[in-house]
Amino acid sequence: MKNSLGIVLAVIVAVAAIILYSALFSVYQTQQALVLRFGEPVRVIEQPGLNAKIPLVDSVIMIDKRILDLENPSQEVIAADQKRLVVDAFARYRIVNPLRFYQSVGSVEGANSRLATILNSSLRRVLGESTFTQVVRDEREVLMARIRDQVNREAGNFGITVIDVRIRRADLPEANSQAVFQRMQTERQREASEIRAQGAEAGQTIRARADRDSTVIVAEATATADQLRGEGDAERNNIFAQAYSQDRGFFEFYRSMQAYEASLKKGETRMLISPTSDFFRFFNAPSPEGSPAPSVPPAASPAAGAPATPAAPAN
Repeated sequence: MKNSLGIVLAVIVAVAAIILYSALFSVYQTQQALVLRFGEPVRVIEQPGLNAKIPLVDSVIMIDKRILDLENPSQEVIAADQKRLVVDAFARYRIVNPLRFYQSVGSVEGANSRLATILNSSLRRVLGESTFTQVVRDEREVLMARIRDQVNREAGNFGITVIDVRIRRADLPEANSQAVFQRMQTERQREASEIRAQGAEAGQTIRARADRDSTVIVAEATATADQLRGEGDAERNNIFAQAYSQDRGFFEFYRSMQAYEASLKKGETRMLISPTSDFFRFFNAPSPEGSPAPSVPPAASPAAGAPATPAAPAN
């Protein structure tokens, strides 16, 4: 009897422990709980801690209260200027009403499916009213805010708050990108050719102006040089004339010495001149008055190739 009683007590304690264990559950900081009784929601627990339920009657559904990700697949959108865009977007959301969330979508997978449809519709609506430049560069931040607000309004019916919507990438399709790249390349080549042509024209203009200025400067310098040279020659002739008028004998002597120096240099030239020629008159004995002796007419005119006997060679 004692053994049977012990077994019964052990069974009772075990059943009580199982019932007690199934009546308690924990809610973590990252979770919120929805208590169902025969499938009907009766309680929402948002604070972490240890909680109790009726065993075999109540069931608990844990719902994540962290920020969740919605990765939307890339899709083509036609902008207001009829350009096709491949848009890759994503959203971040949080479950704020567990009861409504459970009643409307049931699970995170169901929420992602419904939100993806809403996000795609909002993307097409907002980007379809904007141009390619606005989407890619000018108003991207504003457009993302508009998409987030539209998605958030509809997601409120599911107990969800959309925190952020971002367009990760918005590009032209591959075929269009190649066409745009080639068009941009052609445009840049045209601009480069135009700039080179303008540079060549400017260079030609500068060179022509420089050549003209150089010709003018050289002509003016030549004219000035000729004028100075003419003035110098005139001054020299004036000095010679004054010297000639003051002392004719000395002037003739000086000019004859210059002629001797210029004609009696070493070289290949040979002259045959009579010693009694007027050219050598200053080598003859001077007259008593100090002036050169009168020249004696030569017997024959000096000429190249004349007989060497009556003439004296000069080097």
